[in-house]
Amino acid sequence: MDMKKRIHLELRNRTPSDVKELVLDNCRSNEGKIEGLTDEFEELEFLSTINVGLTTVADLPKLNKLKKLELSDNRISGGLEILSEKCPNLTHLNLSGNKIKDLSTVEPLKKLEGLKSLDLFNCEVTNLNDYRENVFKQLPQLTYLDGYDKEDKEAPDSDAEGYAEGLDDDDGEDEEELDEEEEDDDEEPAPGDDDEEGEEEEDLSGEEEEEEEEDFNDEEGDDDEEDYEEERGQKRKRDLEEDGEDEED
Repeated sequence: MDMKKRIHLELRNRTPSDVKELVLDNCRSNEGKIEGLTDEFEELEFLSTINVGLTTVADLPKLNKLKKLELSDNRISGGLEILSEKCPNLTHLNLSGNKIKDLSTVEPLKKLEGLKSLDLFNCEVTNLNDYRENVFKQLPQLTYLDGYDKEDKEAPDSDAEGYAEGLDDDDGEDEEELDEEEEDDDEEPAPGDDDEEGEEEEDLSGEEEEEEEEDFNDEEGDDDEEDYEEERGQKRKRDLEEDGEDEED
């Protein structure tokens, strides 16, 4: 998938000015250039273009609010001076796995006065003698180089990752609200509710059974009375016949 199409999909019916974070990792850049990004992404704070085949950042638009730029695993070998013009407020820059060989290549980054963290891991420049000492000398504003400060103390996770604070706050609140709603829906009935319903059902079924028995007994009683009257009638008839025979004799 090329970069333009990926950007279109990432927008998800939003306008560029609504986007604060844009991840374009592993898509394809034509001729090693950034495509599809415009000045309209004026609120963008985090941009990731890992492993997209970039050879230059010359086509990067003006992104005044960009704080973190991920450019790792590309083929960039120079042209970093453009970053101070296009992204003047960068605090975190990841160039690991690129074709950077000389200290002079990173020297223009000194114009990024707010740059706090720089990553050049897996670049040839890291093999130079006194590499770390020289980079910190060239870029005095740096706090962390390749995840460690001047005293070789590891950066906290927040600085190592470099994500702008607050980017996901709104999403987190929405997720919490959804979780709370799901919890309310999943709550089981309070203890005793099922028992009360069961008792009511038992009472109802018991009443129905009693009514059925009474009806059945009533029907049986009616049948017994009819049989009894019929027997009395037959007996009376026999008595009358016997009386008639006696009179004839």
